[in-house]
Amino acid sequence: MGVTNIAPVVSKIYCCSSQTTLMVRRRPRMVNGGGFVVMNANQNVVFKVDGCGILGIKGELILRDGDGAPILLIHKKGGVVQALSAHNLWNSYVMDYEEPSKLVFSLREPKSRLLRNGSIKISTDTNGRNKDWGFEVKGSFIKRACTINDRRGNVVAQVGLMEMMANKDFYHVVVQPGYDQAFVIGVIAILDNIHGESTRC
Repeated sequence: MGVTNIAPVVSKIYCCSSQTTLMVRRRPRMVNGGGFVVMNANQNVVFKVDGCGILGIKGELILRDGDGAPILLIHKKGGVVQALSAHNLWNSYVMDYEEPSKLVFSLREPKSRLLRNGSIKISTDTNGRNKDWGFEVKGSFIKRACTINDRRGNVVAQVGLMEMMANKDFYHVVVQPGYDQAFVIGVIAILDNIHGESTRC
């Protein structure tokens, strides 16, 4: 009933009316440049993430659909102001005709290890202020035990290890009904890069 009033972050085409379990498989860097693929319950690839190993650019990621068409360009902001900040800022832009067009969300990564134990804030305020946050990541991505929550505390998505497999290269993401799966996978791509995993140089 509450599914219809959830605003998509990237696009409503990536929202599903039922709970969806996605399976993430990291790709080895030496074989095809790293990154990861995301499959649905039917083992069909629904998303792919390319990182530095493929793009050759540090702090830049591309989220693609199952056919390889770009959905989001994710970019770690640089510059003097960013160097002096207590946070790294990651901006995510919708790709139109192979070009980044519109900012859809920003993630603030604490630089200090002390601050990293707290939650990571995500803003969908596209006016560039990034002061108001709409989502946050809680828990440990490294342990594959974390959630993405909305501002009201509702769980949007949960990351966990696959049963019967104690392997962090293969894990699942359960996305709740009505929430934007492309947004969720975009956030996970940034977490992967922050923690030096398959998308990092």
